[in-house]
Amino acid sequence: MKKRFESPTFVEKEENFEKHEQNMELPKEIKEINKKLVAAGFESYLVGGCVRDFLLEKNPKDWDLTTSAKPEEIQKIFPESIYENKFGTVAIKTDSKNPILKIVEATTFRKEGKYTDKRHPDEITFAKNIEEDLSRRDFTINALALDISGKKRKIVDPFGGEKDLEKKIIRAVGNPKERFEEDALRLMRAVRFAAQLGFSIEKETLQAIKEKSGLIEFVSEERIRDEFVKLLMTERAHEGVQQLQKTGLLKHIWPELVNGIDVTQNKHHIYTVYEHNIRSFEYAVKKNFPLHIRVASLLHDVAKPQSKRGEGLNCTFYGHQILGERMALKMLDKLRFPKEITEKVALLIREHMFVYDPETVTLAGVRRLLSRVGTDNIDDLLKLREADRIGSGVPKAQPYRLRYLKAMVEKVKTDPISAKMIKVNGTDVMKIAKIEPSPKVGKLLAILLEEILENPKNNEKETLTKRVTELSALNDAELDKLAGKAKQTASETQERIDEDIKKKYFV
Repeated sequence: MKKRFESPTFVEKEENFEKHEQNMELPKEIKEINKKLVAAGFESYLVGGCVRDFLLEKNPKDWDLTTSAKPEEIQKIFPESIYENKFGTVAIKTDSKNPILKIVEATTFRKEGKYTDKRHPDEITFAKNIEEDLSRRDFTINALALDISGKKRKIVDPFGGEKDLEKKIIRAVGNPKERFEEDALRLMRAVRFAAQLGFSIEKETLQAIKEKSGLIEFVSEERIRDEFVKLLMTERAHEGVQQLQKTGLLKHIWPELVNGIDVTQNKHHIYTVYEHNIRSFEYAVKKNFPLHIRVASLLHDVAKPQSKRGEGLNCTFYGHQILGERMALKMLDKLRFPKEITEKVALLIREHMFVYDPETVTLAGVRRLLSRVGTDNIDDLLKLREADRIGSGVPKAQPYRLRYLKAMVEKVKTDPISAKMIKVNGTDVMKIAKIEPSPKVGKLLAILLEEILENPKNNEKETLTKRVTELSALNDAELDKLAGKAKQTASETQERIDEDIKKKYFV
Protein backbone atom coordinates (compact mmCIF):
# COMPACT_ATOMS: atom_id res chain seq x y z
CA MET A 1 0.00 0.00 0.00
CA LYS A 2 1.17 3.54 -0.78
CA LYS A 3 1.37 6.16 1.92
CA ARG A 4 -0.36 9.44 1.27
CA PHE A 5 2.12 11.85 -0.25
CA GLU A 6 3.19 14.77 1.94
CA SER A 7 5.27 17.54 0.37
CA PRO A 8 6.16 21.09 1.47
CA THR A 9 7.25 22.01 -2.07
CA PHE A 10 3.88 23.08 -3.44
CA VAL A 11 1.18 25.47 -2.36
CA GLU A 12 -1.51 23.71 -0.36
CA LYS A 13 -4.31 26.05 0.58
CA GLU A 14 -6.93 25.13 3.20
CA GLU A 15 -10.48 26.32 3.13
CA ASN A 16 -13.58 25.10 4.91
CA PHE A 17 -15.68 25.54 1.70
CA GLU A 18 -18.81 26.16 3.74
CA LYS A 19 -19.84 28.88 1.31
CA HIS A 20 -19.42 26.62 -1.70
CA GLU A 21 -20.98 23.56 -0.12
CA GLN A 22 -24.18 25.41 0.71
CA ASN A 23 -25.00 25.46 -2.98
CA MET A 24 -22.61 22.89 -4.40
CA GLU A 25 -22.75 19.65 -2.48
CA LEU A 26 -20.34 17.02 -3.76
CA PRO A 27 -22.06 13.99 -5.31
CA LYS A 28 -22.15 10.89 -3.13
CA GLU A 29 -20.66 8.86 -5.98
CA ILE A 30 -17.55 11.07 -5.97
CA LYS A 31 -17.27 10.88 -2.20
CA GLU A 32 -17.55 7.10 -2.28
CA ILE A 33 -14.88 6.63 -4.97
CA ASN A 34 -12.54 8.99 -3.16
CA LYS A 35 -13.19 7.26 0.16
CA LYS A 36 -12.25 3.85 -1.25
CA LEU A 37 -9.04 5.13 -2.85
CA VAL A 38 -7.95 6.84 0.36
CA ALA A 39 -8.88 3.80 2.47
CA ALA A 40 -6.60 1.72 0.25
CA GLY A 41 -3.73 4.09 1.07
CA PHE A 42 -3.65 6.22 -2.07
CA GLU A 43 -3.88 9.94 -2.67
CA SER A 44 -7.02 11.08 -4.43
CA TYR A 45 -8.00 14.52 -5.67
CA LEU A 46 -10.74 16.11 -7.68
CA VAL A 47 -8.99 17.86 -10.53
CA GLY A 48 -9.41 20.19 -13.50
CA GLY A 49 -12.66 21.67 -14.72
CA CYS A 50 -14.86 20.30 -11.96
CA VAL A 51 -12.72 22.06 -9.32
CA ARG A 52 -12.86 25.28 -11.33
CA ASP A 53 -16.64 25.05 -11.67
CA PHE A 54 -17.03 24.09 -8.02
CA LEU A 55 -15.14 27.22 -6.95
CA LEU A 56 -17.27 29.31 -9.32
CA GLU A 57 -20.37 27.70 -7.78
CA LYS A 58 -21.40 26.25 -11.12
CA ASN A 59 -22.61 22.74 -11.75
CA PRO A 60 -19.68 20.75 -13.19
CA LYS A 61 -20.34 19.05 -16.51
CA ASP A 62 -18.10 16.18 -15.53
CA TRP A 63 -16.18 14.95 -12.51
CA ASP A 64 -12.58 13.78 -12.78
CA LEU A 65 -10.27 12.34 -10.16
CA THR A 66 -6.51 11.98 -10.19
CA THR A 67 -4.78 9.53 -7.90
CA SER A 68 -1.42 8.08 -6.94
CA ALA A 69 -2.86 4.60 -7.61
CA LYS A 70 -1.72 2.92 -10.83
CA PRO A 71 -4.42 1.77 -13.27
CA GLU A 72 -4.18 -1.88 -12.20
CA GLU A 73 -4.47 -0.81 -8.54
CA ILE A 74 -7.57 1.24 -9.32
CA GLN A 75 -9.10 -1.78 -11.04
CA LYS A 76 -8.51 -3.96 -8.00
CA ILE A 77 -10.48 -1.50 -5.88
CA PHE A 78 -13.20 -1.15 -8.54
CA PRO A 79 -13.55 -4.53 -10.31
CA GLU A 80 -16.31 -3.23 -12.64
CA SER A 81 -14.04 -0.49 -14.00
CA ILE A 82 -12.68 -0.30 -17.57
CA TYR A 83 -9.12 0.49 -18.65
CA GLU A 84 -8.67 0.62 -22.42
CA ASN A 85 -6.25 3.48 -23.11
CA LYS A 86 -2.62 4.51 -22.73
CA PHE A 87 -3.28 7.62 -20.66
CA GLY A 88 -3.65 5.98 -17.26
CA THR A 89 -7.38 6.75 -17.16
CA VAL A 90 -9.71 4.18 -15.63
CA ALA A 91 -13.47 4.48 -16.16
CA ILE A 92 -15.23 3.62 -12.92
CA LYS A 93 -18.84 2.50 -13.22
CA THR A 94 -21.35 3.68 -10.62
CA ASP A 95 -25.04 3.01 -9.97
CA SER A 96 -25.90 6.68 -10.42
CA LYS A 97 -29.02 7.67 -12.32
CA ASN A 98 -27.28 10.91 -13.30
CA PRO A 99 -25.73 10.43 -16.79
CA ILE A 100 -22.77 12.61 -15.79
CA LEU A 101 -21.94 10.33 -12.87
CA LYS A 102 -22.61 6.90 -14.37
CA ILE A 103 -18.96 6.78 -15.41
CA VAL A 104 -16.33 8.63 -13.36
CA GLU A 105 -12.79 8.80 -14.70
CA ALA A 106 -9.84 8.33 -12.35
CA THR A 107 -6.40 9.00 -13.82
CA THR A 108 -3.03 8.15 -12.33
CA PHE A 109 -0.75 11.13 -11.69
CA ARG A 110 1.07 11.57 -14.99
CA LYS A 111 3.52 13.72 -16.87
CA GLU A 112 3.95 14.05 -20.60
CA GLY A 113 6.92 14.10 -22.99
CA LYS A 114 7.45 16.28 -26.04
CA TYR A 115 4.64 17.01 -28.50
CA THR A 116 6.34 16.47 -31.86
CA ASP A 117 3.07 16.66 -33.83
CA LYS A 118 1.64 19.59 -31.80
CA ARG A 119 -1.30 17.36 -30.89
CA HIS A 120 -0.28 14.36 -28.79
CA PRO A 121 2.55 13.75 -26.31
CA ASP A 122 5.25 11.43 -27.65
CA GLU A 123 5.16 9.55 -24.38
CA ILE A 124 3.25 9.50 -21.12
CA THR A 125 4.81 8.46 -17.82
CA PHE A 126 3.46 8.37 -14.31
CA ALA A 127 4.29 11.38 -12.13
CA LYS A 128 5.55 11.28 -8.57
CA ASN A 129 3.04 13.68 -7.09
CA ILE A 130 0.05 15.92 -7.68
CA GLU A 131 2.22 18.97 -8.39
CA GLU A 132 3.93 17.24 -11.31
CA ASP A 133 0.55 16.20 -12.63
CA LEU A 134 -0.84 19.73 -12.48
CA SER A 135 2.22 21.20 -14.21
CA ARG A 136 1.25 19.50 -17.52
CA ARG A 137 -2.18 21.16 -17.67
CA ASP A 138 -3.15 24.00 -19.99
CA PHE A 139 -4.35 26.93 -17.90
CA THR A 140 -3.97 27.87 -14.26
CA ILE A 141 -7.71 27.78 -13.62
CA ASN A 142 -7.67 24.14 -14.77
CA ALA A 143 -4.49 23.30 -12.82
CA LEU A 144 -6.33 23.07 -9.51
CA ALA A 145 -6.84 19.99 -7.38
CA LEU A 146 -9.15 19.53 -4.44
CA ASP A 147 -8.45 17.13 -1.60
CA ILE A 148 -11.85 16.08 -0.24
CA SER A 149 -10.63 13.30 2.02
CA GLY A 150 -10.56 15.24 5.30
CA LYS A 151 -13.06 17.23 7.27
CA LYS A 152 -11.60 20.38 5.82
CA ARG A 153 -11.13 20.52 2.09
CA LYS A 154 -7.71 21.49 0.74
CA ILE A 155 -6.96 23.18 -2.55
CA VAL A 156 -3.73 22.29 -4.27
CA ASP A 157 -2.85 25.38 -6.31
CA PRO A 158 0.81 25.56 -7.39
CA PHE A 159 0.24 28.06 -10.23
CA GLY A 160 -2.12 30.66 -8.76
CA GLY A 161 -5.25 29.39 -10.43
CA GLU A 162 -7.53 30.49 -7.61
CA LYS A 163 -6.29 34.08 -7.85
CA ASP A 164 -6.81 33.98 -11.61
CA LEU A 165 -10.36 32.81 -11.03
CA GLU A 166 -10.93 35.80 -8.76
CA LYS A 167 -9.37 38.16 -11.32
CA LYS A 168 -11.26 36.44 -14.16
CA ILE A 169 -8.11 35.71 -16.14
CA ILE A 170 -7.14 32.92 -18.53
CA ARG A 171 -3.41 32.32 -18.02
CA ALA A 172 -1.30 29.49 -19.41
CA VAL A 173 0.54 27.27 -16.96
CA GLY A 174 4.22 28.22 -17.12
CA ASN A 175 5.54 29.39 -20.50
CA PRO A 176 2.49 29.98 -22.76
CA LYS A 177 4.41 29.39 -26.01
CA GLU A 178 5.53 25.99 -24.75
CA ARG A 179 1.98 25.09 -23.71
CA PHE A 180 0.62 25.96 -27.16
CA GLU A 181 3.43 24.17 -28.97
CA GLU A 182 2.58 21.03 -26.96
CA ASP A 183 -1.05 20.99 -28.06
CA ALA A 184 -2.14 23.62 -30.57
CA LEU A 185 -5.83 23.11 -29.75
CA ARG A 186 -5.10 25.02 -26.54
CA LEU A 187 -5.02 28.14 -28.71
CA MET A 188 -8.75 27.77 -29.31
CA ARG A 189 -9.44 26.52 -25.79
CA ALA A 190 -8.10 29.76 -24.33
CA VAL A 191 -10.53 31.75 -26.47
CA ARG A 192 -13.39 29.39 -25.69
CA PHE A 193 -12.82 29.53 -21.92
CA ALA A 194 -12.68 33.33 -22.06
CA ALA A 195 -16.05 33.42 -23.87
CA GLN A 196 -17.58 30.69 -21.73
CA LEU A 197 -16.59 32.23 -18.40
CA GLY A 198 -16.61 35.90 -19.34
CA PHE A 199 -12.89 36.15 -18.56
CA SER A 200 -10.07 38.04 -20.29
CA ILE A 201 -6.89 36.41 -21.59
CA GLU A 202 -3.71 37.37 -19.73
CA LYS A 203 -1.33 39.58 -21.76
CA GLU A 204 1.54 37.11 -22.31
CA THR A 205 -0.86 34.28 -23.02
CA LEU A 206 -2.75 36.42 -25.55
CA GLN A 207 0.46 37.45 -27.28
CA ALA A 208 1.55 33.81 -27.50
CA ILE A 209 -1.78 32.90 -29.13
CA LYS A 210 -1.23 35.56 -31.79
CA GLU A 211 2.35 34.41 -32.44
CA LYS A 212 1.46 30.71 -32.54
CA SER A 213 -1.95 30.91 -34.25
CA GLY A 214 -0.68 29.10 -37.34
CA LEU A 215 -0.07 25.96 -35.27
CA ILE A 216 -3.82 25.33 -35.29
CA GLU A 217 -3.37 23.82 -38.75
CA PHE A 218 -1.62 20.86 -37.11
CA VAL A 219 -4.86 19.97 -35.29
CA SER A 220 -7.36 17.55 -36.84
CA GLU A 221 -10.54 19.00 -38.31
CA GLU A 222 -12.67 16.99 -35.89
CA ARG A 223 -10.93 18.42 -32.80
CA ILE A 224 -11.19 21.96 -34.19
CA ARG A 225 -14.90 21.41 -34.92
CA ASP A 226 -15.64 20.13 -31.43
CA GLU A 227 -13.87 23.08 -29.80
CA PHE A 228 -15.47 25.52 -32.21
CA VAL A 229 -18.96 24.17 -31.49
CA LYS A 230 -18.36 24.57 -27.75
CA LEU A 231 -17.41 28.19 -28.40
CA LEU A 232 -20.39 28.83 -30.68
CA MET A 233 -22.78 27.59 -27.99
CA THR A 234 -21.48 29.86 -25.19
CA GLU A 235 -23.40 32.92 -24.01
CA ARG A 236 -20.66 35.21 -25.34
CA ALA A 237 -19.99 33.32 -28.54
CA HIS A 238 -19.95 36.48 -30.67
CA GLU A 239 -17.15 37.86 -28.48
CA GLY A 240 -15.33 34.55 -28.86
CA VAL A 241 -15.51 34.64 -32.67
CA GLN A 242 -14.24 38.21 -32.57
CA GLN A 243 -11.34 37.04 -30.40
CA LEU A 244 -10.58 34.26 -32.89
CA GLN A 245 -10.35 36.91 -35.58
CA LYS A 246 -8.17 39.30 -33.55
CA THR A 247 -5.73 36.55 -32.60
CA GLY A 248 -5.40 35.33 -36.18
CA LEU A 249 -7.00 31.95 -35.52
CA LEU A 250 -10.15 32.53 -37.57
CA LYS A 251 -8.24 32.93 -40.83
CA HIS A 252 -6.88 29.42 -40.34
CA ILE A 253 -10.31 27.97 -39.52
CA TRP A 254 -12.75 29.83 -41.79
CA PRO A 255 -10.81 32.31 -43.96
CA GLU A 256 -13.98 32.86 -46.01
CA LEU A 257 -15.52 34.67 -43.04
CA VAL A 258 -12.46 36.88 -42.57
CA ASN A 259 -12.68 37.93 -46.21
CA GLY A 260 -15.71 40.06 -45.29
CA ILE A 261 -13.60 42.45 -43.17
CA ASP A 262 -13.67 45.99 -44.58
CA VAL A 263 -16.00 44.95 -47.44
CA THR A 264 -18.52 47.79 -47.56
CA GLN A 265 -22.16 47.29 -48.50
CA ASN A 266 -24.91 49.25 -50.21
CA LYS A 267 -27.49 51.70 -48.86
CA HIS A 268 -29.45 48.92 -47.15
CA HIS A 269 -26.59 48.23 -44.72
CA ILE A 270 -24.65 50.42 -42.30
CA TYR A 271 -22.03 47.78 -41.49
CA THR A 272 -19.36 45.97 -43.46
CA VAL A 273 -20.04 42.37 -44.49
CA TYR A 274 -18.00 40.97 -41.60
CA GLU A 275 -19.59 43.29 -39.03
CA HIS A 276 -23.04 42.42 -40.33
CA ASN A 277 -22.38 38.68 -40.03
CA ILE A 278 -21.06 39.09 -36.47
CA ARG A 279 -24.00 41.26 -35.39
CA SER A 280 -26.50 38.81 -36.89
CA PHE A 281 -24.70 36.01 -35.05
CA GLU A 282 -24.80 38.04 -31.82
CA TYR A 283 -28.59 38.25 -32.07
CA ALA A 284 -28.85 34.49 -32.63
CA VAL A 285 -26.67 33.93 -29.54
CA LYS A 286 -28.67 36.33 -27.35
CA LYS A 287 -31.92 34.64 -28.41
CA ASN A 288 -30.34 31.27 -27.55
CA PHE A 289 -31.05 29.85 -30.99
CA PRO A 290 -29.79 26.29 -31.67
CA LEU A 291 -26.44 25.57 -33.31
CA HIS A 292 -27.58 25.39 -36.94
CA ILE A 293 -29.29 28.80 -36.78
CA ARG A 294 -26.25 30.33 -35.06
CA VAL A 295 -23.97 28.98 -37.78
CA ALA A 296 -26.36 30.10 -40.53
CA SER A 297 -26.54 33.61 -39.06
CA LEU A 298 -22.73 33.78 -38.97
CA LEU A 299 -22.35 32.55 -42.56
CA HIS A 300 -25.50 33.77 -44.32
CA ASP A 301 -23.68 36.56 -46.19
CA VAL A 302 -20.30 34.84 -46.43
CA ALA A 303 -20.37 35.01 -50.25
CA LYS A 304 -20.90 38.75 -50.51
CA PRO A 305 -17.21 39.61 -51.01
CA GLN A 306 -17.11 37.32 -54.07
CA SER A 307 -20.47 38.42 -55.48
CA LYS A 308 -20.00 42.16 -54.97
CA ARG A 309 -20.25 44.28 -58.08
CA GLY A 310 -19.48 48.00 -58.00
CA GLU A 311 -18.82 50.30 -55.05
CA GLY A 312 -20.78 52.82 -53.04
CA LEU A 313 -24.45 53.00 -52.10
CA ASN A 314 -25.66 51.18 -55.21
CA CYS A 315 -23.27 48.24 -55.29
CA THR A 316 -24.91 44.83 -55.76
CA PHE A 317 -24.56 41.29 -54.43
CA TYR A 318 -26.73 39.38 -56.89
CA GLY A 319 -26.95 35.64 -56.19
CA HIS A 320 -24.87 35.75 -53.01
CA GLN A 321 -27.30 33.38 -51.29
CA ILE A 322 -26.77 30.67 -53.92
CA LEU A 323 -22.99 31.04 -53.86
CA GLY A 324 -23.16 31.25 -50.05
CA GLU A 325 -24.92 27.89 -49.91
CA ARG A 326 -22.08 26.25 -51.87
CA MET A 327 -19.42 27.96 -49.77
CA ALA A 328 -21.09 26.97 -46.49
CA LEU A 329 -21.26 23.33 -47.62
CA LYS A 330 -17.50 23.34 -48.22
CA MET A 331 -16.72 25.18 -44.97
CA LEU A 332 -18.78 22.81 -42.84
CA ASP A 333 -17.54 19.73 -44.67
CA LYS A 334 -13.98 20.89 -44.07
CA LEU A 335 -14.58 20.72 -40.30
CA ARG A 336 -16.52 17.46 -40.59
CA PHE A 337 -19.80 18.88 -39.29
CA PRO A 338 -22.62 16.31 -39.15
CA LYS A 339 -24.54 16.00 -42.41
CA GLU A 340 -27.83 17.06 -40.78
CA ILE A 341 -26.37 20.33 -39.49
CA THR A 342 -24.56 21.03 -42.77
CA GLU A 343 -27.66 20.53 -44.89
CA LYS A 344 -29.86 22.68 -42.64
CA VAL A 345 -27.36 25.53 -42.61
CA ALA A 346 -26.97 25.38 -46.39
CA LEU A 347 -30.73 25.42 -46.92
CA LEU A 348 -31.24 28.39 -44.60
CA ILE A 349 -28.51 30.38 -46.34
CA ARG A 350 -29.93 29.58 -49.79
CA GLU A 351 -33.44 30.68 -48.83
CA HIS A 352 -32.71 33.57 -46.47
CA MET A 353 -33.59 36.27 -49.03
CA PHE A 354 -37.29 35.36 -49.28
CA VAL A 355 -39.73 38.21 -49.99
CA TYR A 356 -42.30 39.09 -47.34
CA ASP A 357 -43.92 42.29 -48.57
CA PRO A 358 -47.73 42.02 -48.17
CA GLU A 359 -48.31 43.44 -51.66
CA THR A 360 -46.10 40.74 -53.19
CA VAL A 361 -46.73 37.62 -51.13
CA THR A 362 -49.63 35.33 -52.01
CA LEU A 363 -50.86 32.19 -50.28
CA ALA A 364 -49.69 30.15 -53.28
CA GLY A 365 -46.29 31.81 -52.98
CA VAL A 366 -46.08 30.96 -49.30
CA ARG A 367 -47.01 27.35 -50.11
CA ARG A 368 -44.19 27.28 -52.66
CA LEU A 369 -41.78 28.65 -50.05
CA LEU A 370 -42.87 25.90 -47.67
CA SER A 371 -42.51 23.37 -50.47
CA ARG A 372 -38.88 24.43 -51.00
CA VAL A 373 -37.94 24.85 -47.34
CA GLY A 374 -40.15 22.30 -45.58
CA THR A 375 -42.48 22.94 -42.66
CA ASP A 376 -39.80 21.70 -40.26
CA ASN A 377 -37.44 24.50 -41.35
CA ILE A 378 -39.71 27.48 -41.92
CA ASP A 379 -39.59 28.71 -38.32
CA ASP A 380 -35.78 28.49 -38.37
CA LEU A 381 -35.73 30.48 -41.61
CA LEU A 382 -37.85 33.21 -40.02
CA LYS A 383 -35.48 33.32 -37.03
CA LEU A 384 -32.52 33.68 -39.38
CA ARG A 385 -34.30 36.59 -41.09
CA GLU A 386 -34.74 38.23 -37.67
CA ALA A 387 -31.00 37.90 -37.04
CA ASP A 388 -30.29 39.25 -40.53
CA ARG A 389 -32.46 42.31 -39.87
CA ILE A 390 -30.90 43.14 -36.50
CA GLY A 391 -27.46 42.62 -38.00
CA SER A 392 -28.34 45.27 -40.57
CA GLY A 393 -28.84 47.86 -37.83
CA VAL A 394 -32.65 48.09 -37.88
CA PRO A 395 -34.43 48.45 -34.54
CA LYS A 396 -37.07 45.74 -34.96
CA ALA A 397 -36.46 42.02 -35.52
CA GLN A 398 -40.10 41.47 -36.53
CA PRO A 399 -41.68 44.36 -38.43
CA TYR A 400 -45.30 44.24 -39.56
CA ARG A 401 -44.35 42.65 -42.90
CA LEU A 402 -42.60 39.72 -41.27
CA ARG A 403 -45.43 39.23 -38.79
CA TYR A 404 -47.82 39.26 -41.74
CA LEU A 405 -45.82 36.52 -43.45
CA LYS A 406 -45.78 34.48 -40.24
CA ALA A 407 -49.56 34.68 -40.12
CA MET A 408 -49.76 33.48 -43.72
CA VAL A 409 -47.37 30.63 -42.97
CA GLU A 410 -49.57 29.51 -40.10
CA LYS A 411 -52.56 29.66 -42.41
CA VAL A 412 -51.06 27.33 -45.03
CA LYS A 413 -48.93 25.09 -42.81
CA THR A 414 -51.40 22.24 -43.06
CA ASP A 415 -51.89 22.64 -46.81
CA PRO A 416 -50.37 20.04 -49.16
CA ILE A 417 -46.93 21.30 -50.28
CA SER A 418 -45.13 18.19 -51.52
CA ALA A 419 -45.72 15.14 -53.68
CA LYS A 420 -45.92 13.03 -50.52
CA MET A 421 -48.97 15.01 -49.40
CA ILE A 422 -50.95 14.47 -52.60
CA LYS A 423 -53.88 12.16 -51.91
CA VAL A 424 -52.90 9.92 -54.78
CA ASN A 425 -49.45 8.36 -55.06
CA GLY A 426 -47.48 6.89 -57.93
CA THR A 427 -49.18 3.52 -57.59
CA ASP A 428 -52.61 5.17 -57.67
CA VAL A 429 -51.66 7.18 -60.76
CA MET A 430 -50.50 4.03 -62.62
CA LYS A 431 -53.70 2.25 -61.71
CA ILE A 432 -55.97 5.14 -62.74
CA ALA A 433 -54.06 5.88 -65.95
CA LYS A 434 -53.52 2.17 -66.64
CA ILE A 435 -49.81 2.67 -67.31
CA GLU A 436 -46.59 0.92 -66.30
CA PRO A 437 -43.82 2.56 -64.24
CA SER A 438 -42.33 5.32 -66.44
CA PRO A 439 -41.33 9.03 -66.48
CA LYS A 440 -44.97 9.73 -67.32
CA VAL A 441 -45.94 9.01 -63.69
CA GLY A 442 -43.60 11.73 -62.44
CA LYS A 443 -44.92 14.22 -64.97
CA LEU A 444 -48.49 13.56 -63.89
CA LEU A 445 -47.62 14.03 -60.21
CA ALA A 446 -45.71 17.26 -60.98
CA ILE A 447 -48.75 18.70 -62.74
CA LEU A 448 -51.03 17.69 -59.87
CA LEU A 449 -48.72 19.26 -57.28
CA GLU A 450 -48.49 22.59 -59.11
CA GLU A 451 -52.29 22.73 -59.38
CA ILE A 452 -52.62 21.90 -55.69
CA LEU A 453 -50.12 24.62 -54.70
CA GLU A 454 -52.33 27.09 -56.54
CA ASN A 455 -55.50 25.69 -54.96
CA PRO A 456 -55.29 23.15 -52.09
CA LYS A 457 -58.97 22.26 -52.63
CA ASN A 458 -57.81 20.27 -55.64
CA ASN A 459 -56.25 17.74 -53.25
CA GLU A 460 -59.29 15.50 -53.06
CA LYS A 461 -59.19 11.85 -54.14
CA GLU A 462 -62.21 12.15 -56.40
CA THR A 463 -60.94 15.38 -58.02
CA LEU A 464 -57.46 13.97 -58.48
CA THR A 465 -58.76 10.71 -59.95
CA LYS A 466 -60.76 12.66 -62.48
CA ARG A 467 -57.79 14.89 -63.29
CA VAL A 468 -55.39 11.94 -63.77
CA THR A 469 -57.92 10.39 -66.16
CA GLU A 470 -58.05 13.65 -68.14
CA LEU A 471 -54.28 14.06 -68.23
CA SER A 472 -53.57 10.45 -69.16
CA ALA A 473 -55.74 10.86 -72.23
CA LEU A 474 -53.33 13.45 -73.61
CA ASN A 475 -50.62 12.45 -76.01
CA ASP A 476 -46.98 12.67 -74.96
CA ALA A 477 -46.41 16.06 -76.57
CA GLU A 478 -49.41 17.63 -74.86
CA LEU A 479 -48.47 16.10 -71.53
CA ASP A 480 -44.88 17.31 -71.82
CA LYS A 481 -46.17 20.79 -72.57
CA LEU A 482 -48.34 20.79 -69.43
CA ALA A 483 -45.56 19.37 -67.26
CA GLY A 484 -43.17 21.96 -68.65
CA LYS A 485 -45.72 24.68 -67.97
CA ALA A 486 -46.03 23.53 -64.33
CA LYS A 487 -42.28 23.62 -63.98
CA GLN A 488 -42.12 26.98 -65.72
CA THR A 489 -44.79 28.43 -63.42
CA ALA A 490 -42.74 27.51 -60.37
CA SER A 491 -39.59 28.84 -62.04
CA GLU A 492 -41.23 32.08 -63.13
CA THR A 493 -42.61 32.61 -59.65
CA GLN A 494 -39.13 32.22 -58.18
CA GLU A 495 -37.64 34.49 -60.85
CA ARG A 496 -40.24 37.14 -60.07
CA ILE A 497 -39.34 36.88 -56.38
CA ASP A 498 -35.64 37.13 -57.22
CA GLU A 499 -36.29 40.24 -59.30
CA ASP A 500 -38.24 41.81 -56.43
CA ILE A 501 -35.29 41.07 -54.15
CA LYS A 502 -32.83 42.64 -56.60
CA LYS A 503 -34.92 45.78 -57.08
CA LYS A 504 -35.49 46.32 -53.39
CA TYR A 505 -32.23 45.22 -51.82
CA PHE A 506 -29.66 45.30 -54.68
CA VAL A 507 -28.55 41.85 -53.63
